[in-house]
Amino acid sequence: MINFDYIKARDVADAVKQISTDPNARFIAGGTNLIDLIKENVARPTRLIDITGLPLTEIEETDAGGLRIGALVPNSDLAYDEQIRKRYPLLSSAILAGASAQLRNMASTGGNLLQRTRCLYFYDASMPCNKREPGTGCGAIDGFNRMNAVLGWSQSCIAVHPSDMCVALAVLEATVHVTGPKGARAIPFADFHRLPGDTPELDTILAHDEIITAVELPPQGFSRNYSFLKIRDRLSYAFALVSVAAGLELENGAIKTGRVALGGVAHKPWRVEAAEAELPRGAKAVTAQLLADAKPTGENAFKVPLVERTLGAVLTEARG
Repeated sequence: MINFDYIKARDVADAVKQISTDPNARFIAGGTNLIDLIKENVARPTRLIDITGLPLTEIEETDAGGLRIGALVPNSDLAYDEQIRKRYPLLSSAILAGASAQLRNMASTGGNLLQRTRCLYFYDASMPCNKREPGTGCGAIDGFNRMNAVLGWSQSCIAVHPSDMCVALAVLEATVHVTGPKGARAIPFADFHRLPGDTPELDTILAHDEIITAVELPPQGFSRNYSFLKIRDRLSYAFALVSVAAGLELENGAIKTGRVALGGVAHKPWRVEAAEAELPRGAKAVTAQLLADAKPTGENAFKVPLVERTLGAVLTEARG
């Protein structure tokens, strides 16, 4: 057991103030990932700031015609919300592919964006891991790396981002709203998560003293032609080996434009705009661009052909 202080934030400003005073403090909402990290001795916060009482639980229309999702909206509420299912069914599908019903009931929208990798070496405190303890090395590169990245990795880290919801948000081009001591800012979703580089301990560009307040969806939701497919070792409660999300615009039954994102292959949801320009030509042309820089590390080489097959199935379904 570790000792930590527990504080319940009164409002967003108080939450920001509390976390600004302690570099080892952490926010806690559903706690579905953080509690596991504490149990495994990966996270050792000195203070937990409970944000469950903050007014961030609504799904509201925006002036631009999209939706603003409060950071504390539970994943289950979001997936089954009438507006989400009608206008953004891709997001609903991705959420329901993740975790279990019990975890989705507890997990928050903001927390989903911030969950840590499930790399075996990150969770094992006896093994080297630059993400958990910078400078110790990456045990996965020459170790058991079947689940790890084939794109965007560095010699410091080959971990993958675990979220299914985030793959759909990448396709939808969401915006992440955050607040900190310097005020509020809006971060395009494509910029929110980062590649490991030399600092794999940093998963996002969110500052320690900032809090996510909302995720905003634009009006375009690909409500007619979309698909999300997650390939995993078992049918439920398992992380993706490969996942693909796609939203398409058709013209006379053929693909005119669209967006595609991959999960389970990189340190962040993987999207390449040059690949999307190839959508009218089919899955092979798109895959060639998406995986142009792929570098398997031994046991995960199967992910490369698996992406092409999965993408083909997704595009076929999305076209209807």
